[in-house]
Order: sequence, then C-alpha cells, then structure tokens
Amino acid sequence: MNDLLRYLLNLPPEASTYARDVDLLHFWVIATTMLGATFVFVLAIYFVVAHRRRAVGETTARTSTPLPQEIFIIASILGLFIAFWVVGTLQYDRMEAPPPDAMTVYVTAKQWMWKFAYPDGRSSLDVLTVPTGRPVKLVMTSRDVIHSFYVPAFRMKQDVVPGRYYTAWFQATGPGDYAIECAELCGVRHSKMLGTVRVLSADDYARWLDGGAPISADLADAGRLVAARRACLNCHTLDGQPHIGPTWVGLYGSQVPLEGGRTITADEAYLTRSMMDPQVDIVAGFHGVMPTYRGALDDPEVAALVELIRSLRDAPRAPTIELPPVVPQASGQPQEPGP
Repeated sequence: MNDLLRYLLNLPPEASTYARDVDLLHFWVIATTMLGATFVFVLAIYFVVAHRRRAVGETTARTSTPLPQEIFIIASILGLFIAFWVVGTLQYDRMEAPPPDAMTVYVTAKQWMWKFAYPDGRSSLDVLTVPTGRPVKLVMTSRDVIHSFYVPAFRMKQDVVPGRYYTAWFQATGPGDYAIECAELCGVRHSKMLGTVRVLSADDYARWLDGGAPISADLADAGRLVAARRACLNCHTLDGQPHIGPTWVGLYGSQVPLEGGRTITADEAYLTRSMMDPQVDIVAGFHGVMPTYRGALDDPEVAALVELIRSLRDAPRAPTIELPPVVPQASGQPQEPGP
C-alpha cells in the first residue's frame, strides 16, 4: 500500500530513517481530506436532489440537528486535527534533534551553488558525500539571499536566511545518489541550483576519505592552529579562565546566559553565529568588543574551531597562569591586560 500511494503521488523513494514516517502522515492527511471532500460533495448532491423546489413558491422545510449530534461532529473533527498535530509535532521534534554522535557538515548556500565543509577540513561544491547508516548534522547558512536545502528522497527541507545559522540532520538508509534542490525562489538560475547527496557504503566511504586531502587528521588540532593564527586566543582561553571573552572549556552544549536575561544553548549554530555576528548574542558579564569574522574565516576553519570547542566540553578547568582582570576604559571598552 505504501509503494502504491508513493506511485500514485509520484513521490521519490524513501531514503532516510524518518522518510517513511513522514510519508505515512502525508498519506493519512491526504486520505482523510479526500474522504471528507468526497463526503461533502455527495452530501451536496443529496441536498440538491432531495430539497429541490418542486412547485412555484415552495420553501425548504426548517430542519435542526440534535445537540449531541453537533457535539459529536465537532469533537470528531477537532480530535482528528489534534491527532494529526500531535503526530506531526513528534515527527518535527525528531527531525530537529540530531543524535549526539552525528557527523557535522557545514553547508553554505550561494547563488547558485551549495558548498560543503567536512569534519576533516576538506570541502566540495554541489556534491555532499556521506556514509550510509550514520546520522549527519548539517549546519547551514546563506551568503546572499534566502535559499532552501531540499532533498526529496530524505523528506527534509530547511530554509536558510543570510546571516543566520540553522541545523538539520538525516541518516541515509542505503547507498545511492539523491538530488538536492533549492525550494526557494532565489534568482534567475533558481532552477539550476542543484546538487547531489552521494551516499556511500562504509568501505566506499573509507576509500573516499583515503583519497582526499584533509587539513589535519584531528580537526580539533586543526582548530588550535586556526585559533592561534586568527588571534582567537588573545581573548578566549583553553584552560577554563574567563578573559576578555568567555573560556572555551565547557562551553559546547552549555546554557549560556546573555545580556537581557535570555539564555541560549551553545550548539554549532550558536558558535558559528558568534563568529560571524558577535554583537547579536553578547554573553552576560562580557563586553561586546569582538569583531566579525565574516569573510575572514572560511568554512573549513569555522568547522575546525567548532570542533575544538566541542572537544573541550568535558575538559578540566585547570588555569595554567593567572590573568589580570580586564579593566574597562572610560569609553566602556575593555583594556588589554598587561603581560
């Protein structure tokens, strides 16, 4: 029955772990609405025939529905709506919560291409290569206009807005090439903004990894090099001490208090946004002096820095030296501490 309905609706194969559940909800909603529409259509024909005017001046007799019957009809429709809402909400929560062991890939949308940065530092254009049977988390943004990352076979779609960062995930169930489309009108070549998710078996994926040129065997080590080269360590520490900026020890996954009383989870999207738009979410107790790194950091460097911060999640807080306090100047800007 599932294959028949997919054929009738011209849907692509179900190629992700949650695609079948999405289709089942899809089929139930379509079947219910079609049955409802058919019932209303048949009822309308019945009323046209049964209550047609048979003589000049004839009026339709007054009819009324018993209150219990009205309550039953309303409750049934409302209950059906709530059931669909509950099932859809549970599916949405599952699709928005990547497994903790998911492999992170950074996705940048740009007229008219998709750029991917992998955990080991390599990058590719328009072809996302992943292993089968392993969850993959996508951290996505756009460089110019609104795009929408859509993989029909996975039943996943995520809009990406310039200046903001979003996460989505999938787990492919079998090897193959699956089309990527842009589901948001993004310009004159919108229909040509295509890509491919290439899902490989474990052995083929291992061979693909061996044939590449990663920047480092350990992305966290590469992140240390990037942090030193980009002067991140002038303001952030790797030993637990707060400095001009928050320490990176224990930061990933924590609840970060922000100015104004809000809190936010320090996930990949937050960390990436903090590098590109540091004035958006200023951590409580710190001054908003960090410059933007938009255009200064490329995608592999961002991935390396995030992986470094992730690796420090459970690191011990063991300050190696005592840093002097940051003394604000008259202008309200922090002053660099002395040596």
